[in-house]
Amino acid sequence: MLNLYKVIVKPTLDFLIALILFSILFLPALYFSLRIFLQDFGNPFYVPQRVGKNRKNYSMIKFRSMILNADSSKVDSTSSSDERITDLGHFIRRFKIDEIPNLLNILTFKMSFVGPRPNVEREVKLYTEEEMKILRMRPGITDISSIVFSDEGDILDNSIDPDLDYNQLIRPWKSRLAIFYTENSSFYLDLKLMILTLYNFVNRAKTLQIISNTLHKLKAEKDL
Repeated sequence: MLNLYKVIVKPTLDFLIALILFSILFLPALYFSLRIFLQDFGNPFYVPQRVGKNRKNYSMIKFRSMILNADSSKVDSTSSSDERITDLGHFIRRFKIDEIPNLLNILTFKMSFVGPRPNVEREVKLYTEEEMKILRMRPGITDISSIVFSDEGDILDNSIDPDLDYNQLIRPWKSRLAIFYTENSSFYLDLKLMILTLYNFVNRAKTLQIISNTLHKLKAEKDL
């Protein structure tokens, strides 16, 4: 039954929900596209390469929240005080508005609403054999680790080497949570995580408590 959900039910629900949201959010997306373009008359979209299911690369599509050519710094991890983030960028990142264009990736079955967050190739090359399990599912816009580490930028704030600190402080836990999700994926859990992603904006402390209780019920290891 679980395989049936992952292979047929989950992709179908993703497609239908994405189609509905795309029609609802088309005009707001057009508005933000124009706002971002008028900042510096640059491309309002950020289209980086990410590693998806079965280690296949794909183009992530997000609203650009940073200055033009921000990638030239070769820094992948971003702190909340990163000077590359624009004023509007802080707003769209905080409320995940930058993820709206990724509805196109969900409609083309490259991504899912709920699934492990995708990573760049040079980070995936650092994966252990255990972490490679993350790539057995389509990447998503949100999952357990995305909610738990939604304050990732604050954790990395004032970091001298954000990429190093990310790999030492955050990645090991995000990876374990991502692997745990792939092993326990279900309709109920996905629905719960989608609701908690929104509720996290309202009451983070309560959201984290619910996540903790959920992990306990699913018999996660105690330190997780």
